Amino acid sequence: MPMKEMIKKADVLIEALPYIQSFYDKTIVIKYGGAAMTDIDIRRNVLEDIVFMSYVGMRPILVHGGGPYISKRIEELGKEVKFVRGFRVTDEETMEVVEEELSKVNREIVREIISLGGSAISLSGKEDHLIEVRKHAEIDGTDIGFVGEITKINGDVIQKMITSDIIPVISPIGIGKDSFTYNINADQSAAEIARGLNALKLVLLTNVRGIMKDQKDPESVLSHLSIAEVDGLIDSGVISGGMIPKVKACIRALDRGVKKTHIIDGRIPHGILLEIFTDKGIGTEIVKR
Repeated sequence: MPMKEMIKKADVLIEALPYIQSFYDKTIVIKYGGAAMTDIDIRRNVLEDIVFMSYVGMRPILVHGGGPYISKRIEELGKEVKFVRGFRVTDEETMEVVEEELSKVNREIVREIISLGGSAISLSGKEDHLIEVRKHAEIDGTDIGFVGEITKINGDVIQKMITSDIIPVISPIGIGKDSFTYNINADQSAAEIARGLNALKLVLLTNVRGIMKDQKDPESVLSHLSIAEVDGLIDSGVISGGMIPKVKACIRALDRGVKKTHIIDGRIPHGILLEIFTDKGIGTEIVKR
């Protein structure tokens, strides 16, 4: 390798050093789904980043979705895939599919983390009442079934794992006081876990570069936003559609002490490391003020 390239590599490591020092022993919650999950190469990059974080002394927690797998399986059963305002309508049969598919995805992620030299354990939000929920209210007069609103995070189990350098891999499934199992939005689950464990950061991986002024121009990413700016961007349509619940999840986390939240494109190789360990970052960072 030419000397210039070697020096450039060293420069990158030195640039990362203050961040490694700042984030040592700090909890970072990552929500993982979409294309970053279904493409094998992208998935490997994401999980390599998380293993790297663990090795440099950070405490990553991974919350995953599984929407594409769930929808595909429901269609294979000859059922209609229904959403109301972004929430999957979840009857009893659909809830069984949700659990089965999320469990499969969860085990695969854990196996892959271990194959990369990390230490990880599968967790479902209903185990040990990790995520307690109540049934979601009707939306526009529609009962959306077994969909839960989070009422409590019991984070003791997660805390024990991260202090033992184990990466918890969590399925967004909750348990109600009625003992029924409920489907939960993965972004919301990640935000509530970040709040409950006083995480330093919440990182949401998505399929776009971040929040963009112009949806057709990837270079128009807004790299930094405060909560005060968000409402105006929603009103003007800059933040719209599926980005709204992600931003709201970030705001909920920030309101309870999470210092910074990030929305980044999970398809960019090593995007998590680029966002956390470099001066500029690659996505949108949202802070309280």
